[in-house]
Amino acid sequence: MAPVSMVVIGAGARGNVYAGFAAGHSEKARIVGVAEPREYYRTRMAGEHKVPAANVAADWRELAGRPKLADAALICTQDNLHVEPALAFIKQGYHILLEKPMGQKEPDTRRVAEAAQQAGIMLAVCHVLRYTDYTQRLKAIVESGAIGDVVSLQHLEPMGYWHMAHSFVRGNWGNEARSSPLLLSKSCHDLDWIHYVMGGRCERISSFGSLYHFRKEQRPAGAAGRCLDCGVEARCPYSAKKIYLGRLARGETGWPLDTVTPDLTEAGVTKALREGPYGRCVYACDNDVVDNQVVNMLYSGGRTATFTVLAFNKWTDRKTRIFGTRGELLGDGQYIEHFDFLTDKAETIDTRALNADDAYGHGGGDYRLMQAFTAAIASGDRSKIVSGAQETLESHLMVFAAERSRREGRVVTMAY
Repeated sequence: MAPVSMVVIGAGARGNVYAGFAAGHSEKARIVGVAEPREYYRTRMAGEHKVPAANVAADWRELAGRPKLADAALICTQDNLHVEPALAFIKQGYHILLEKPMGQKEPDTRRVAEAAQQAGIMLAVCHVLRYTDYTQRLKAIVESGAIGDVVSLQHLEPMGYWHMAHSFVRGNWGNEARSSPLLLSKSCHDLDWIHYVMGGRCERISSFGSLYHFRKEQRPAGAAGRCLDCGVEARCPYSAKKIYLGRLARGETGWPLDTVTPDLTEAGVTKALREGPYGRCVYACDNDVVDNQVVNMLYSGGRTATFTVLAFNKWTDRKTRIFGTRGELLGDGQYIEHFDFLTDKAETIDTRALNADDAYGHGGGDYRLMQAFTAAIASGDRSKIVSGAQETLESHLMVFAAERSRREGRVVTMAY
């Protein structure tokens, strides 16, 4: 069987992760085209995958305007550039792997879902948490009835103090006008995961959140506009020197450092911190997304779920407690503790991936997603995709409803 052919739209961090599957499994997938406006990243991906020069473009429209040249398009652009290329490649008959979110606004999200359905193509949204061995094992336990009926779920996303500073203050997702609210750009993963595990439909939702800390009113006396020039930088946990030059000194040249600059030398990183967005004081940026938020959900049958995301913690795996009528589950992305009410005994299940291929990212979710997407196209079996357009539309609608609640100060009744 010939490998599934793919074009990559956006050759940045996420594009390289998914394209990496093809590099490691050439018998299953191959990259035959790339569109990326930045020359360095475009040239790098084209060279690594031996993409013909005719299929290398700065603008995705050039590839979308041609007769179909691959089985699938991997759309890994920035959040505000998801909808237009998705619709264009769907129209051309490509199967679509679409980085989340599916759209920044509810009407756009509905348009993408409807277009995929009408075209009859397969669309997988990169809700990678659904695909991990951990999630699949946890969901199997829930569906087996081992903890009885699920009554309530509590889920925490500890973003990590430096991750917040990197991605959602200094970085691409710090400003809603450029990207989207934090709950969509970051935590649509989590509401989608909750929706997947709970089953049924969310009926009502409410939310509270704020930008508590990363604003000019919290700026320490004497702080400069950039960390390289700051007299109080050594006492600031969010120091760009500490976060980026510190990682370089330790030889940690992957993410997030490789998003700061492709020149991973001390001179290159220092130059980027001097001139680029990642060297700015976290109290002097144009960020406006929240740094803490809670979401409360009422599911069918009177069941409840709560979600908390915040920046003020060590960066670590998500934490979940699921409360059932016959038992309780406690999970951290790797281990699941199952406490049984009948026996009063606890069992710990280790779901850590044993295969090195599973270490691509997100607890193996990136790899499992690509494995499932490629297999679905090769076999024609849509059931291998567990994050399709309709499933994603439902969880995205929860995000949009939660944001309405946060802004308007009211409980929102879901409308699907």
